[in-house]
Amino acid sequence: MAHTHGKDSMGLGIDAGGTQTRWALACADGVLLAEGVVAGLSALQMASAAGRKRVYAIVEELSKAVLAHGAPRRVRAGLTGLGGDSAQLQAWLADLLSVEVAAVTLCSDIEIAYLDSFAPGQGYLIYAGTGSIGAYIDLDHVLQRAGGRGVLLDDGGGGYWIAREALRLIWRREDACPGAWQQSAMARAVFDHIGGSDWDRSRQFMYGQERGAVGRLALAVAASAPFDGAAMAILHRAGDELARLARALSERYGPRPVVLSGRASTLHPAICAAMRAALPETIKLTHTVGHAHQAAARLAANDFPCSSKK
Repeated sequence: MAHTHGKDSMGLGIDAGGTQTRWALACADGVLLAEGVVAGLSALQMASAAGRKRVYAIVEELSKAVLAHGAPRRVRAGLTGLGGDSAQLQAWLADLLSVEVAAVTLCSDIEIAYLDSFAPGQGYLIYAGTGSIGAYIDLDHVLQRAGGRGVLLDDGGGGYWIAREALRLIWRREDACPGAWQQSAMARAVFDHIGGSDWDRSRQFMYGQERGAVGRLALAVAASAPFDGAAMAILHRAGDELARLARALSERYGPRPVVLSGRASTLHPAICAAMRAALPETIKLTHTVGHAHQAAARLAANDFPCSSKK
């Protein structure tokens, strides 16, 4: 008899961040059936009519892609910015995927990422995506956190932070010496990315884009680092910021292994190297790309309970 991998109990995992939203279908035995990527989204977008319209369009696109491969029985979605009323998004997912509302579980994206690296109580996850956060799920399944306060307040070491620091430095140099950007590999790369060197371009980019789009500017900063000491210094500072999160959790809950994950952490080896240098030698640091959407799919297929938050 052919092995069906338990397709009658498929779980859909969703990892939604500011830059992209990844999804995966998995069976209860852990076999991955399909995966894909759509545009990024945040639960914070649900606060406005335009944001809700955008989120619905993305969820609709994701659902069509998923159903082309199979119909999940349960859904586990990790979303950045989750907090408050999530009933509308839960209802949309249930309706578009033809599952019961009770079969759709929403939680923070960082919880899914943590469980991709550790069982509760094992270690600390430092996640650097568009934003940044340190996480520890304790033995009582309570999510403890450091950082993750949002890009306007902090999120040091994340992609948005790297982009903001680069533009801040570029324009401060322009204040002192107009035209200085032409001698900077970082400034040339940044202005090429945003489409021009005039202030109006920078202003529209920083204040008229969603945070994920701003965060992608960090790619240009990292690409220029081998040729520009200022860009390299920003990446080193990003590593220092991420190390701060790990130290904060270690001071609160004791020394444990640390995993660094998230797309921003892979921008350049200097980020992880600087983080390693800023941590005590006794702390084991592992750097991984992470596949949180796959972990979420397996959790959904096995109906793993959500953690409580603190």
